[in-house]
Amino acid sequence: MNEFEKNVQTKRNDAIDSGVAFVVSFLFFAIIFVIAQAIDLIW
Repeated sequence: MNEFEKNVQTKRNDAIDSGVAFVVSFLFFAIIFVIAQAIDLIW
């Protein structure tokens, strides 16, 4: 075992963090898509 394996900064599950990142990025692009559709509808 090396030094970094012994001294872990966080013990949280990586799947939870990656799931949150996926949801946040999906919502970001969904909001951009909705705004673009609303602008397309208005013009």
